[in-house]
Amino acid sequence: MALVRVPSSFPSILPSVFPKQLLSVSSSFPISCSSKSTPNQVKNNDDNSNIDNPKGPKRLSEQSSWEAKDSEGRDYLYRLGKEADNMNIAVGARAGVIDDLFAGDFLGRDSDIVFDYRQKVTRSFEYLQGDYCIAPAFMDKVVCHIVKNYLASLLNVKIPLILGIWGGKGQGKSFQTELIFQAMGIEPVIMSAGELESERAGEPGKLIRERYRTASQVVQNQGKMSCLMINDIDAGLGRFGNTQMTVNNQIVVGTLMNLSDNPTRVSIGQDWRESDITNRIPIIATGNDFSTLYAPLIRDGRMEKFYWQPTHEDIVNIVHRMYEKDGISKDDVVNIVDKFPNQALDFYGALRSRTYDRSIAKWIEDIGGVEKLGHKLLRRRKNEELPLYTPPKQTVDALLESGYSLLREQQLITETKLSKEYMKNMDD
Repeated sequence: MALVRVPSSFPSILPSVFPKQLLSVSSSFPISCSSKSTPNQVKNNDDNSNIDNPKGPKRLSEQSSWEAKDSEGRDYLYRLGKEADNMNIAVGARAGVIDDLFAGDFLGRDSDIVFDYRQKVTRSFEYLQGDYCIAPAFMDKVVCHIVKNYLASLLNVKIPLILGIWGGKGQGKSFQTELIFQAMGIEPVIMSAGELESERAGEPGKLIRERYRTASQVVQNQGKMSCLMINDIDAGLGRFGNTQMTVNNQIVVGTLMNLSDNPTRVSIGQDWRESDITNRIPIIATGNDFSTLYAPLIRDGRMEKFYWQPTHEDIVNIVHRMYEKDGISKDDVVNIVDKFPNQALDFYGALRSRTYDRSIAKWIEDIGGVEKLGHKLLRRRKNEELPLYTPPKQTVDALLESGYSLLREQQLITETKLSKEYMKNMDD
């Protein structure tokens, strides 16, 4: 093992930022490396002797950062515990990761109490198989927002941190955004509206800051582009009728506003450190009605709004790419779209899925009926394969039949309001 010779002129009291920032060694500090130990070299921490002070407490090493004192006489462990919300969670107890003196045997030499906090929260898109079509206007807006935020330090303009994509239900806002992430090689952190509320006050706001810092670490440590995406934000923060504003709603709104104003200084509860600079991470939020959100959050300086309503041409191109593998021509797709006007994009995906119902029912009969489903699907032997399933051949007539069936269900829900029927006697 090569040892570094440190001259006597080297300061005995290390700066308070060590070891977070490495000390730069200039040419005035001679460095010599040797594969063999000499009497003049410092003995390693396996030696029981202490050269400098034989009667003093044993040091781990003459070069150990754990015992370095700052100007106030506090060592690195004190600083670590003060800067982190919980020293054990932030550091862990894995042998070889921290000094063995602090690993101990109480939880085992290789206990990892930070395991739950290392779970991968970024999203990968292996499940997106096949070819999909992205509307050009949608792609231009999302890509431009991401690139502008990564070039913010070079541009002499005020750039909103948040892009709010809103529009009608089922128009593919989230799905097309994920397709763009896959095309750009972005590894995003994705949140849902269900994570914006908690039984503990302040937890959702802290979660947003943690996810934001996680995306920053993806950029810093992996060299990949990342962003924070919040799906259906109006479902978690919007005000509908007499819904109540909670403390968590206020903190989440305040957190997003603060991130927009200070995107490189993000605290999760620890003391501020001068070197703790977070990468600027673009935020993308999807929703249906942004008029229900707190007005200062969606002002132009913080959020750039993009109303997404696909044109007839966009719908035809996206649906044609969806049906292309089934041998449906573009003229047939135009006919199907014209038969069901004013429908969202997810209607045409559900239409194709409905055509599988009859073939699946036949497959269930072929394997022995519903009584055999549990055994065939879950309790089959390791090398036993599922019975062969043959997908149906798609035709325009079958797709139109499924479309009319879905349309009848939509109309039935709209016209039949059973809740009013159940509650009519309570109005008296």
